[in-house]
Amino acid sequence: MMSCECVVVQKMEVGEEGKSNGKTVRVLAVTASSSSNNGAGSDLRTGSNRCKSEVIFPIYVRGSSRRNSISRTILDFSGDPIWKAVKSEAKSEAEKEPILSSFLYASVLSHDCFERALAFVLANRLQNPTLLATQLMDIFDDVMMNDKAIRQSIRLDAQAFKDRDPACAQYSWALLYLKGYHSIQSYRIAHALWNRGRRVLALALQSRISEVFAVDIHPAAKIGEGILLDHGTGLVIGETAVVGNWVSLMQGVTLGGTGKEHGDRHPKIGQGALIGAGATILGNISVGEGAMIAAGSLVLKDLPPHSMAVGNPAKVVGYIEDEEPSLTMNHDAGKDYFEHVAVSFGETDNGNIKAEK
Repeated sequence: MMSCECVVVQKMEVGEEGKSNGKTVRVLAVTASSSSNNGAGSDLRTGSNRCKSEVIFPIYVRGSSRRNSISRTILDFSGDPIWKAVKSEAKSEAEKEPILSSFLYASVLSHDCFERALAFVLANRLQNPTLLATQLMDIFDDVMMNDKAIRQSIRLDAQAFKDRDPACAQYSWALLYLKGYHSIQSYRIAHALWNRGRRVLALALQSRISEVFAVDIHPAAKIGEGILLDHGTGLVIGETAVVGNWVSLMQGVTLGGTGKEHGDRHPKIGQGALIGAGATILGNISVGEGAMIAAGSLVLKDLPPHSMAVGNPAKVVGYIEDEEPSLTMNHDAGKDYFEHVAVSFGETDNGNIKAEK
């Protein structure tokens, strides 16, 4: 049986020394390229790896390629604090709610790693009379245990839910109860199968994911890591869409095409973007890094980085200071906020905001 293993990376300053297995480790800048099958990392059109860290423990990220980025060092190759936290939370919850003890044992405590617990949860959510849970578990286990990129992504996504969703108080809640988390991990497995040439199975999973979670993501779409699908209901992501790292998407978001043409026809979302509830983004257009799209907006044209777009059709009404608004989850599209950020970027004209046409 393959053992679970992950790289744990912890935030430290350049030149700072830390301890690892009793040995002193001096922090050096770490740079690593991404070669994942799920399209995550620096191979996305939408941007490079992130440059700012969330306030998290621990940080499961590769080094950043941007200048002035936080340097990191690999401290441990075998520990898995998120899995340890999930097990601890499950034990505590089983004591508080004995009626759930069997469920928590079967879903978490009986497994030896996060991957196999997730495979069990997803298989039991997605099973039907013709897709048996035991068959799905074998498929999911094979994909996750043999794909290091997915093993990293499932943890980064869990961290995203814990940090950005105030309704997710524990890591175990994302694993056990949140369908936004379930749907993005199910997509990752379908995407890996699609890239392996098992496209019929990938499409069958897409259909079942849509039926169970009300989230429709084509398995060929490329989605980065550290993704938050808050609620998830009604989310649609098309075949040639690309979503960068650290993006947060609310319920009802559509990344769609504009007709029945073939080829590259879906949006490209830059890393760190925040997409509000019910926003619709159509066509092969680019949403720049760190952009924020207000709830209910219809985006039909490219948006520059760190811009704030509002309306139907959407217009740029200002620029935001947050480098990655997806991390702050600030959806405030009020006039006072626009004026504040517009002034900071010199985008006012006699006190009036200069919206781009």
